[in-house]
Amino acid sequence: MGSQWDNFLRNLGEWQGSFTSLSAEGEIGESTPSILSLEAVEGERLVRFRLRRFATADRAGEPTRDIQQEYRSLGKQVVFFDSGSFAKGSLQVAPGTPGGAEFGFVHGDRRHRLVQLFDAAGLFTGLVLIREFRTGSVAAEQPPLDVAQLVGHWHGQAATITADWWEPQWRECQIAIDAAETGLQLRTLLGTEESVHPADGGERLLLLPDGGWSLAPRQISHRVPATLEAGWLSAPDRLERLIRYTDASGAWRASTHIIATRQSH
Repeated sequence: MGSQWDNFLRNLGEWQGSFTSLSAEGEIGESTPSILSLEAVEGERLVRFRLRRFATADRAGEPTRDIQQEYRSLGKQVVFFDSGSFAKGSLQVAPGTPGGAEFGFVHGDRRHRLVQLFDAAGLFTGLVLIREFRTGSVAAEQPPLDVAQLVGHWHGQAATITADWWEPQWRECQIAIDAAETGLQLRTLLGTEESVHPADGGERLLLLPDGGWSLAPRQISHRVPATLEAGWLSAPDRLERLIRYTDASGAWRASTHIIATRQSH
């Protein structure tokens, strides 16, 4: 079980990808090619971050945007898990302020990241999907997600990190996914805790390119608890989920990472 820093280091390398905007209904908008690099120096005590975004797909010439930053430590707004996957967002939902959450999956030579966006009124306004491939690898994109790929029973392990206890709590996880008349339904058993999503029309579930999904409240508030989630089918029988929970005051209280495999009938 690695430290937060050790888990962060699992993202090291150069990643070529794209940033794609999607509407709140899942309609695909513009894409921007990108190169993101994370380089460790000083005996891995310092990580240099650089993100370049380009006007053309061949990523030639000067970038249209070039962001550089150095990290010696990590803030509480981001939680890294053993695989390198992470969940990030504000520690407090603030009234009258736009917000969001980022979810990043890491598997082999692939990263699949998703940003959920909310406006100043807390309304869900759209997504940014980031598909990344380790430079020099032959990693491929996953097919667009559809219902048939998900329906069935899944079993795995879940790690949960809370705001007041940063050692992961491990629990067995059972997931049943059904195609109901109202759409896809996810029934999850984490230890002895059961949840069903989407819940009573208050959430929007979107199936995305590259085997991804987004499960987001239609509105977030500093007065109502919320659950924000991204999922990734990184292989036909391998499902990952990242879930971020806020409490009734809008404060972040926990994040969970699930890795599950499909169970044969």
